[in-house]
Amino acid sequence: MGHFVTLATCALNQWALDFEGNLERIVSSIVQAKAQGASLRVGPELEITGYGCLDHFLEGDTYLHSWEMYAKLLQHEDCQDILLDVGMPVIHKNVRYNCRMISYSNRILFIRPKLWLANDGNYREMRYFTPWMRLRHVEKYALPRIITEITGQTEVDFGDAVLAAQDCVVGAETCEELFTPDAPHIDMSLDGIEIFTNSSGSHHQLRKLDLRLNLITEATAKCGGIYLYANQRGCDGDRLYYDGCPLIVVNGNVVGQGSQFALTDVEVVTATVDLEDVRSYRSLMSHGLQSRTTASYQRVHANFALSKSGSLFDPTIVPTAARPIKYHSPEEEIALGPACWLWDYLRRSKSAGFFLPLSGGIDSCSTAVIVHSMCRMVVKACDEDDMAVIHDARRAVGLTAADDYIPTDPVEFAGRIFHTSYMGTENSSFDTRKRATRLASEIGSYHVDLNMDTAVSAVRDIFVVVTGKKPLFRVHGGSDTENLALQNIQARLRMVLAYLFAQLLPWVRGKSGGLLVLGSANVDECLRGYLTKYDCSSADINPIGGISKTDLKRFIAYARDEFNMQILQSFLDATPTAELEPITETYVQSDEADMGMTYEELSIFGRLRKIDKCGPYSMFIKLYHEWTPRLTAEQIATKVKNFFFYYAINRHKMTVITPSYHAESYSPDDNRFDLRPFLIPNQRYSWAAKKIDDVVAVLNK
Repeated sequence: MGHFVTLATCALNQWALDFEGNLERIVSSIVQAKAQGASLRVGPELEITGYGCLDHFLEGDTYLHSWEMYAKLLQHEDCQDILLDVGMPVIHKNVRYNCRMISYSNRILFIRPKLWLANDGNYREMRYFTPWMRLRHVEKYALPRIITEITGQTEVDFGDAVLAAQDCVVGAETCEELFTPDAPHIDMSLDGIEIFTNSSGSHHQLRKLDLRLNLITEATAKCGGIYLYANQRGCDGDRLYYDGCPLIVVNGNVVGQGSQFALTDVEVVTATVDLEDVRSYRSLMSHGLQSRTTASYQRVHANFALSKSGSLFDPTIVPTAARPIKYHSPEEEIALGPACWLWDYLRRSKSAGFFLPLSGGIDSCSTAVIVHSMCRMVVKACDEDDMAVIHDARRAVGLTAADDYIPTDPVEFAGRIFHTSYMGTENSSFDTRKRATRLASEIGSYHVDLNMDTAVSAVRDIFVVVTGKKPLFRVHGGSDTENLALQNIQARLRMVLAYLFAQLLPWVRGKSGGLLVLGSANVDECLRGYLTKYDCSSADINPIGGISKTDLKRFIAYARDEFNMQILQSFLDATPTAELEPITETYVQSDEADMGMTYEELSIFGRLRKIDKCGPYSMFIKLYHEWTPRLTAEQIATKVKNFFFYYAINRHKMTVITPSYHAESYSPDDNRFDLRPFLIPNQRYSWAAKKIDDVVAVLNK
């Protein structure tokens, strides 16, 4: 006879330091889990505080308020008679830890600190917390008085322990520990732990989900067991979007999977599983032999069972069948992830909407289409009677929760919250203006079409009056210095106008509040520095700043068909151009010609520099083997040296780059992800350039 248990995991859209809101969402997930018959509920990492508190984790108030919220949770009438795995920070012996709070009803069973901390890429957990590292060591933790008054306990076990219920043993992992070479679930499985929980704050990155899910399925495929993965969802107040996708896996087979992208704040996934399946799966001789050499975990014994009592067969308890894993294509990820991120920013910043400088090029087009995708998601959630989304949508358009407005058409909704402007000059073409106007019409944005030549001339004339010298474009006989300065005037004035319109357009329309200005510089242009400092790429937030030009083109092709927007084909056909120089019969400005490299090459350089950690010399060696004989050694050397030259002279621009949705592993974001100097003298790479030249000389002999 089987031992059937119903287990629950979840994705919660928690907000840093929103203690009351976070508690409300935690309780909601517990209520939903119990309604579905679950006897265990596991939640995301640091769910009481929100994962992204950053240096707020250094403040004592954060820990005080965490205990105050946890006290409310222990007392809550809807949170009794279920085993809870809840995440919060805890100070033990004056040391800060990232912890799992294991409780049943109004009693804490033990506290399990995180063993291995995430401390690379976007994560700096060791700035705030200390890893426990004392494997299988347990000591006593003195509970605060606010908890003692509720539970009657003065202390509980604190450390690397597991919970022994009457019918099974449960162990906890936390996020990064799954990714470590010697993951805790291996030794726990050999010591007889049947259920593993993993509480995470794992962010979305294009094409990353398969890595995460492969590790989870492999963990139980090799060791046997039941794995419950919970994750944060949404924008936690920073550049990351946590992409949910809670998961339940049994012996390598997925029996429950939540959505990766959704606007709902609380999603609970449950599955009914058979504990006997784990025990029979582990009947291999090698498992038994290796278990004899594995040190035991201290078990915290609890006088309850996760399965129902009784020996008779109950036909109403049906195990959940295995199912295939659902993955989104990269194009779908771009359509959905940044759209959810934008929605969180809009509703939580209490802004009146978005403002986007719409140039007629594919980058600003991509940003506009992502806003359109967001509007589609809002309408879909409203169709499904998601009252939280309905209330947020009413507030976003300037109404109250008591009004009866419900978005039913993404174009109509965009007309209320999305504002665009084509800021043309004498260097702008008719085609880009026409594309921008048509796209704004199809999406439904409130569109402003203007010429800014008067403003550009006024600024230039000030310089002429002060200095007595008039700068000219290169095509009119000016120097490169004059040419660049005249381009930058236009770009920076567009930023000034963007913020002016963002502040005043709601007033023009009889509404209150201001608009969030959206940027639209892609990751490749940021890497190369092909943007003007403080131009219209300088904005409040940028949904495509972590996405490559190549992926954006694929996304636009996908959106053309998926959203039935044929106007997008004209953006794909157009040559990418900044339109900051005069157009003549023999010259039209081209981005790739200006940069001296293609967008595809930029992506390759970016991955080799950041992911493979290549300097100029090692990058040249790798590319020589990959690109010959298509390119000569001299051509490859020139491309590599040019890339590092422009990367070095433009690195300073990354210090003021617009906060962008992180979606690509080679992002050059200086503020969180890519910590390199921003003053890089050219001679820094001179020795590497000499070594490259030496190799080329040898190859040419």
